[in-house]
Amino acid sequence: MINVTKTFLPPFEEYTAILKRAWDNEWITNNGELLQELEYKLKGYLRAEHLLFASNGTIVLQMALKALQISGEVITTPFSYVATTTALLWENCKPIFVDIRKDNFCIDETLIEAAITEKTQAILATHVYGYPCDIDAIENIAKRYNLKVIYDAAHAFGTTYKGQSILNYGDISTCSFHATKVFHTGEGGCLVTNNDEIARQLFLYRSFGHIGDQYFTMGINGKNSEFHSAVGLCNLKYIDDILHKRKESWLTYQRLLTNSGLQLLQPEEGSGYNYAYFPVVFSSENQLLNALADLKVRDITPRRYFHPALNTLSYVEYQSCPVAESIAKRVLCLPLYHDLTDEMQHQVVDGLLTEAKVIVQ
Repeated sequence: MINVTKTFLPPFEEYTAILKRAWDNEWITNNGELLQELEYKLKGYLRAEHLLFASNGTIVLQMALKALQISGEVITTPFSYVATTTALLWENCKPIFVDIRKDNFCIDETLIEAAITEKTQAILATHVYGYPCDIDAIENIAKRYNLKVIYDAAHAFGTTYKGQSILNYGDISTCSFHATKVFHTGEGGCLVTNNDEIARQLFLYRSFGHIGDQYFTMGINGKNSEFHSAVGLCNLKYIDDILHKRKESWLTYQRLLTNSGLQLLQPEEGSGYNYAYFPVVFSSENQLLNALADLKVRDITPRRYFHPALNTLSYVEYQSCPVAESIAKRVLCLPLYHDLTDEMQHQVVDGLLTEAKVIVQ
């Protein structure tokens, strides 16, 4: 089977050698030694002021909203993983959906200002597939209207913007370290901020709001374990090789599909893309469904990522976003992972171009 993704696993002996330190210390959770080391090394790699490792990429969104005291309307994207919207709903915020750009599927910054009301408190934008939003435009709008900015950078570990990690922008940026991500810890996520007070608040929120017997604020269990931290310490050693290999595979798809008739996304020059995904957009949903059926016969499993558009979910108030709704019906993410071979990529492309009846221009 050629699946849409494959978890990178380091040599088992390397993992157990690191994990043995926690075993010997008999300290496997509650801000353990390995977790602190992982945070330190991630801050160094990303050149981040403050970074907190947490249990997953959804809880960090909830913690970010709570730390910034967001409880009203939040301008957000309809084109993201469902956690972006459900984190807002879980924190009793109201998502105000703004449509997306046609070139990179990130929130359309030119539509944000018109959506701002007296109830708007924040902008929650996703760096879709690891492609950067228009950070400068978003943050200029936020300053003019005194809004907080949270970036859902779940896909964007390793992406840079103006020479910095993309996680260093906004009041808070969050990332997912789920097993399917470019860098992973099995399960996990992180928050990054440049604000000392926000970092302290997040530190308290992550562990029930107390340190020892001193209780400072309400909190939640956002902690992660030494088991997951050990995975991260192992994988961080390989991240540059992983990013390099993904880039090679991404460029192979780009070369093979340039004249396919499919819409392809192109990283902006100087964006420092991490090559996390390779989405293709069909001319119609029927064409996509035919391609899926034919690829299934070949034992190839891409993913309709993201589908459906979040503004169409049954438990949110519908707000029209025609670009996002159209793209969500026609986009397919192709298999892309660290040890995907050229032969496997040719099998995927053959399935798209031959079985899916894509017209080569």
